Amino acid sequence: MKISYVINPDLKPKEVSALFVSSGIRRPVKDIGRIKRMIKNANLTICAKDGKNLVGILRAVTDFSYCCYVSDLAVDKKYQHLGIGKKLLKTAQKSLGNEVMILLLSAPEADSFYSHIGMENIQNAWKIARKR
Repeated sequence: MKISYVINPDLKPKEVSALFVSSGIRRPVKDIGRIKRMIKNANLTICAKDGKNLVGILRAVTDFSYCCYVSDLAVDKKYQHLGIGKKLLKTAQKSLGNEVMILLLSAPEADSFYSHIGMENIQNAWKIARKR
């Protein structure tokens, strides 16, 4: 298996929705219109593909100068524990350069992954929750 990594590929909402389902990440997978907007409005997307199959995604919003918010990091459960998530983040770091901080919010079950790959846990985050 040779995994390829592509920056800002043309993605179809249904394939992203299917990946979200197969990864276990909680997203509005039945609302294809919303998934389409999520893809369209991210300005950095990195995909992992096994042949033509989408097996991982990093979706982010960034100014390419100071900060980058990773809103999705998902890997198909059949491909987890192969270094794909780590490679997606490393590809983002390389693309963004050394001046950009990468920030993400983790689901509790993924906390150990982020500490394992060397990310720093921070406590000073605040949010206004979405209503839907």
